[in-house]
Parts: sequence; C-alpha cells; structure tokens
Amino acid sequence: MLQVQNISFGYDTKTILENISFSVKQGEQLSIIGESGSGKSTLLKLLYGTYDLPEGDVYWKEQAILGPKFNLVIGYDFMKYVSQEFDLMPFISVKENIGKFLSNFFPEEKDRRATELIELVDLVEFTDVKVKLLSGGQKQRVALARAIARQPEIILLDEPFSHIDNFQKQTLRRNLFKYLKEKNITCVVATHDREDVLPYADQMIVLNNGKIIAYDTPKNLYKTPEKPLIASFFDEFNTMKASDLALESSEETVFVYAHELELSKNADLKVKIKSNYFRGNIYLIEAEYRSKSIFLYHKTELKIDKNVMIKLTETAKKRLKS
Repeated sequence: MLQVQNISFGYDTKTILENISFSVKQGEQLSIIGESGSGKSTLLKLLYGTYDLPEGDVYWKEQAILGPKFNLVIGYDFMKYVSQEFDLMPFISVKENIGKFLSNFFPEEKDRRATELIELVDLVEFTDVKVKLLSGGQKQRVALARAIARQPEIILLDEPFSHIDNFQKQTLRRNLFKYLKEKNITCVVATHDREDVLPYADQMIVLNNGKIIAYDTPKNLYKTPEKPLIASFFDEFNTMKASDLALESSEETVFVYAHELELSKNADLKVKIKSNYFRGNIYLIEAEYRSKSIFLYHKTELKIDKNVMIKLTETAKKRLKS
C-alpha cells in the first residue's frame, strides 16, 4: 500500500502542496486531476523521492520514500516514474531502450519480454528504429513500455498519453491499464483527460491551489460534485438555482450537466437558442436563460433565436434529490 501522510512542499517561500494525505492499495489506480499549476506533477515527484520532504511522510508498504539527502540515486527498484520528458536513450533502438534494464543473463527471456511490450504499445514496425527518429507520441509509448519492463510494484504516470494521437490513444490506454490491473501493479496517474480516469480509476483526487478539495470514487464525485472544478471534469455543466428547476423553493445552487437537460413542451423553463456546436453524434446547444448561457445536448441543430422549453431528465432529478 502507498501511504501519503500530511505532506507539504514548496519552492523557496511559495507553497505548492499543503497537508496532502491519501492511500492507494496494491493493484489500485488513483487518478489525480486539477488545473495546470495545481501541484499534480510536483506531487508525483515527491512520491518518487525526487525532492526531500520538509513535512509529512510517504511510505510504500513499510519502506519510507526518501529524497536526495538520503539516496545517492533517486528512486527505488520497485517503483517507476514516467515523466513528460520521457528520459530515453536517443541513439539506440526502441527494443534496446525497452530491454536496457532487463537481465542479460537470460537473453531469450529478455527478447521475449521486450517483444511483448513492443506489441503492447503498438510499435512493432519501429522495433529496430533509433528513438531519436521517433515522433513525440512514439517516444511516449517507448517510455511507458520501458517503465513496466521489469514489472514494478507501483508506477507513477504524469500525463501519460498527452503526446499520442487520439486514434491511437484509446487502444493504448485500454491495453496499458488492463495490463496493470492484471499484473496487480499500483498506478497513480496525474492527468487532465477524463478518459484516463473514468473507466479505470478506483479513486480520484482533485487538487486545487495545492490542496485536496475532493477525494472519492469517480462515480461518487460525478453524482455529487461540490465545486464547479469537479463538475467541469465530467462534462459541460450549468450552475442553476434549485427553484428554477422545480426541485425546491430555495436559492440553493446545483450543478446540472448538459446531458441532464432536455426539450419538453410540458416544462416551465423557457430559453432562447444562441448557438449549435457539432459534436459528432450529437449537438451541444448554447441557449440563453436570464441573460446567462445554459448548455444542453440535442440530436439535431436547433434554430437560432428560437424559444424552447426545457426540463431536467428523470435521471437528473433522482441524482439531484439523492
């Protein structure tokens, strides 16, 4: 188990992280989300032992994770960290990079393992290509394969798919996270992309200004987002008064996702259509309500400046009343 206990950290007089605590069980995935500058990357580096901790402790099982004051070489054999810089060896091939840290005493096993990982990250046709000739996305895939080559107990991933094209990203993401689960490898991911989180994460942390503002399962945070930052991670959303939605006669505000609003003739909420945004199999509709924008999804475009009536879906009513 990874245990993080009341850690704080800063550069000079600037506080980056304040009183951070959480734990991750063996084989679980924890996703850390937050805006740029919220402290996600710094937190991963502290978990890896890149910096010395002025306050708090980090443990993997019974092993304290310590910084450069205590370790001549940063890091531990049971832990791998994939940063956004990749840290690859540019003048040797993809296969040589992946096999670099595998034992030479068992050449057949080393070759089999490197080939298996090249297939996992879909780089078979680049097996013997020097890394310096690869694109940014291909280098990122090599870095991921190399990190799991010796099957660590825990892996730290900083925006692991940020350089990879969308059409390759979906398959790679599924393959990698499925592999980590099958091998019972604990995974901590810092990301902006909800697709890295929702289908795979067991727990999710939301960082804001160096503090944890939410820590729960993705499902629970989706159902009860307490802040706009949390709701925005899941979908387009609206901040509305409960009384406007016929939920209760109060000025309490609630967060309503765009897919939770629908057109209806039997509704009291009148809005004016302002824009249509094509989203593939659906349109994001921007409408005006009391001089503010409100967003909903619809299967077809709607006529600009047309007045329509909208209401909450039944599923949304249940979510907001629970």
